[in-house]
Amino acid sequence: MPVTNPQLADKHLNARVNALLAKMTLEEKIGQLVQYSAGVPTGPATDRQNYATMIAAGEVGSLLNVGDAKTANMYQKIAVEQSRLHIPLIYGLDVIHGDRTVFPVPLGLAASFDPAMVKETARMAATEASADGVRWTFSPMVDIARDARWGRVVEGAGEDPYLGSAMARAYVHGYQGDRLSDPTSIAACVKHFAAYGAVTAGREYNAVDMSDVMLRQVYLPPYQAAIDAGAVTVMSSFNSLNGVPATADPYTLTQILRNEWGFQGFVVSDYHAVYELIDHGIALDSATAGQKAISAGLDMDMEGNVYHMRLAALVRDGQVPEATIDEAVRRILRVKFALGLFEHPYADDKAPAYVATPEKRALARQAAEESLVLLQNQAHLGQPKLLPIRPQVHTIALLGPFGDAQGEMLGSWSGKGNPADVVTLRTALEARMKATGGKVLYAQGTEILTQSETGFAAAIDAAKQSDLVLLTLGEDGPTMTGEAASRAHLGLPGNQEKLLEAVVATGKPVVLIVFSGRPLVLDWAAQHVSAIVEAWFPGIEAGPALTNILFGDVNPSGKLPVSFPYAMGQEPLYLSQLPTGRPAGDANLSHPPRNAAEKYLSRYIDVPNAPLFPFGHGLSYTEFNYAPVTLSAQQVSVAQLQGNAPALEASTDVRNAGAVAGTEVVQLYLRIRGASMEEPVRQLEGFQRVTLAPGETKHVTFSLGFPEMSFINAQSQRVVEPGTEYTVYIGGSSQATQSAQFNIVK
Repeated sequence: MPVTNPQLADKHLNARVNALLAKMTLEEKIGQLVQYSAGVPTGPATDRQNYATMIAAGEVGSLLNVGDAKTANMYQKIAVEQSRLHIPLIYGLDVIHGDRTVFPVPLGLAASFDPAMVKETARMAATEASADGVRWTFSPMVDIARDARWGRVVEGAGEDPYLGSAMARAYVHGYQGDRLSDPTSIAACVKHFAAYGAVTAGREYNAVDMSDVMLRQVYLPPYQAAIDAGAVTVMSSFNSLNGVPATADPYTLTQILRNEWGFQGFVVSDYHAVYELIDHGIALDSATAGQKAISAGLDMDMEGNVYHMRLAALVRDGQVPEATIDEAVRRILRVKFALGLFEHPYADDKAPAYVATPEKRALARQAAEESLVLLQNQAHLGQPKLLPIRPQVHTIALLGPFGDAQGEMLGSWSGKGNPADVVTLRTALEARMKATGGKVLYAQGTEILTQSETGFAAAIDAAKQSDLVLLTLGEDGPTMTGEAASRAHLGLPGNQEKLLEAVVATGKPVVLIVFSGRPLVLDWAAQHVSAIVEAWFPGIEAGPALTNILFGDVNPSGKLPVSFPYAMGQEPLYLSQLPTGRPAGDANLSHPPRNAAEKYLSRYIDVPNAPLFPFGHGLSYTEFNYAPVTLSAQQVSVAQLQGNAPALEASTDVRNAGAVAGTEVVQLYLRIRGASMEEPVRQLEGFQRVTLAPGETKHVTFSLGFPEMSFINAQSQRVVEPGTEYTVYIGGSSQATQSAQFNIVK
């Protein structure tokens, strides 16, 4: 059922919108649909004048990439005081994982499985961005990403729609606050609509082709969750979906978004995407591109210069009804009024310069600590597990290109982040070791992307002199992750794998710390390195957070939001695979098939089907034990599942069986059998963060109802069906073994 956004549906607000719309000329209406990037106009002189002139004439409704209050107020003053109708501009910016205070990249934040914390980071980002006049962020990116080759995996919450939906709601509530009209709130923009994360071959800007069942079951839920949470803007995606470019797709932009979900805000294109409809091949000229986009439900043209130059003629020629323009303008004005821009259009350009205060650093450090995932932690040569670092370790060799790289810790899309604010691992580690009389031997060893082995000798020498090696390897954050950063090879870039092998060959215990914006192929490392930490790109408090985790001051609690492959050829790789008539079962092995019983199964002959590190995986310095799963009922009727009220409870007892306190992410998975459609072999339908003292036990309960039990049938309807059997798994990862079953009856 469609959900009404009360802030946009307000009668008084809409009366103001309609009153203003009635005063507008066609050119002024079209101006509200035009967004340009701040700075010097880049189009031909015949197409664009000076921005100040266009704003004064009411020909521009929005600017993006205005990053400071002084510039924002300069343009805003022209719009509010010089244009005929005094309509304020709305400024948009890519505030993705922090504005000036940079938090872990979104994939890292998702690894926390902590929506409440993510909401706090978004609220802080909103407060900082709004101080500069930015009242609109192009975030959250909620694309489900199941192919690690795609560079934008780093910008989202990973492979799972349930986790993705939880993170989508957290970002929206954080950015928009309790009221959009709060001067510290910014409008969220859900992107990229729709299914951008499923681009063919993981290649940026590529096509998407999928069934409507897959679209609605997997890829649409996070978008809908964000809309239901109150998001007031949406960005269309660059890709085509089933042959129709998203920028001009009435099925997604009108039928689903408006008619089915009741969205009342506005849709903006991605950068230059309206003009790119020509390259997509569905328009021979920019006029046709504009006509198709506006008719499909695309309200604002970001930097395409199509609406500005072509819409008026299209209306006058009868190819676009003026009523279509009016409706797009209403949507945009609705958001501007809701944000309070008419009452408070200006930023405080006298505000003091940014300071990374202790409060800001505390949240950044918490976010980083919760994002770190302990992938592996084994004994080395008969000694105890390498982590946490023992007091007997007096000399540590810190090696690799990420140990003292401030800029790398910010990752891609780092907003207005300043590398000078970053505390590196080297800085934090040296302070820690100095306090206990130990020392750190630092050697970069190699660069991120090079074949030169000039630094190998120094790194190996430092390793040989140490009690423990911390080896920092991974991808270049700004250039190898994010937009336009698809990779055909998922191993460590350059000669980093060679450095890894050379350091391991010294025989010293090695902790590998991986910095990446996607799952990497770590098969060799998993076989030869005792401990592995996935650090993503942790933000300004990278060093203190990593040091706290490595020494056990903080017990790691992060869990993987994406599956890590044994080999690139497994991609796309994800947990919620559909079953097959010939499941691999015990033959899910890396050796070649030895007989017909092992050969004629759905399996690879050279690597396992399963991931190296599965979704939901993440180790702790303690051990959590799970009691058998109990259910409040063994049968649930279809009538009990009307509406969204819980119909069944699934419970377990979780015990901390170790000697230190820890936080466990308790995860619930479902499998549905006996339905009219194949359903995934296992899918996430609940999670809770639970903190336990040593020896402590907590009873954990999950409520399940129609949202968790339903699926999309062949008619693209969300249903439950009698006669189906549900298996509930609860544990600390997607490999949970404790389970119980119930059935749906008439």
